[in-house]
Amino acid sequence: MTDNIDTILRGDSVEMLDTLPDNLVDLVFADPPYNLQLQNDLWRPNMTRVDAVNDAWDQFEDFAAYDRFTRDWLTAIRRVMKPTATIWVSGTYHNIFRVGALLQDLGFWILNTVNWLKPNATPNFRGTRLKNDSEFIIWAKYSESSRYTFNHHAMKHFNAGKQLGSTWTIPVCAGIERLRGTDGKKLHPTQKPEALLERIILASSQPGDLLLDPFLGSGTTAAVAKRLRRHWIGIERDSTYIEAALKRIEAVTPLDQSDPRAAEPRPKPIKIPFAALLEAGYLQPSDTLQLDSPDCLAVILPDGNLQVGALCGSIHGLAAQLKDVPSCNGWMHWYAQDATGEKRLLDEFRQQFRLNIDQK
Repeated sequence: MTDNIDTILRGDSVEMLDTLPDNLVDLVFADPPYNLQLQNDLWRPNMTRVDAVNDAWDQFEDFAAYDRFTRDWLTAIRRVMKPTATIWVSGTYHNIFRVGALLQDLGFWILNTVNWLKPNATPNFRGTRLKNDSEFIIWAKYSESSRYTFNHHAMKHFNAGKQLGSTWTIPVCAGIERLRGTDGKKLHPTQKPEALLERIILASSQPGDLLLDPFLGSGTTAAVAKRLRRHWIGIERDSTYIEAALKRIEAVTPLDQSDPRAAEPRPKPIKIPFAALLEAGYLQPSDTLQLDSPDCLAVILPDGNLQVGALCGSIHGLAAQLKDVPSCNGWMHWYAQDATGEKRLLDEFRQQFRLNIDQK
């Protein structure tokens, strides 16, 4: 690894990314400037000014300038991502569609767009349009063919044990979580809630993975990464934000490793080819297997394939043919008799074979 782990790199995002090696990070969360194009101050009905995003870092000459900026940092990000890494990019209607197009132009493959619904969003005080209470987060992998991490079952925790959808209701950062300056005003205009980053990090990384945030701001990504026992790299050029982020991160206590969110992932079980069961004597050529549906018998051939009449194939391919489906996990659909004559699922033979390997 590099010496820049668990630290903030001070400077321009693209320039700092150029100092990092290729294929380094496992996950990227980016909350880039939105290019909000605000023309005038925003005022509430009681004549108090809205603390909106009007900082210099969010201002661009035109859409072409914003597109060049976006292409530059996405290109630099792509180089330091592992081929198995994914990237999450947060934005509003002002910029997210331009970001999405550039992601696709550069070869990324979009997996989902999360609709972050903000129940406590700022109203539209003038009543000239709908209240803007959603933000969008694009989740993309390195390329169309690349593998990536997705902890599907862990995400059920956020939806009462059911599969999590792509609309997330999470309040805007407020209360004691919101960092404030010496004047009492919010320190960073687009500070993200920790609950949002927790979902993203738990969905697409494992403890010990390396996360990158090229626009670290007030340090939310790093703080949550540390708490969840992930490594991190942040890039930020504003000294005020850096000072606040460092204090915030220093105060974080990592979760105990007994917590499922911080536990090391279980190693994936070794792959067992069906022919290995024949070699080990669990089954024999000429034995028969029974398919759950449609109900039929297949003969085991000496090479580990199965035959039903004129049809021949692997435990997976033949099952798919017989079921008339694109694919099938044959381990979960074929049955065989064990030494006692009891009918058992083929996967049980595989599990017993793995257990015997582990005990040797």
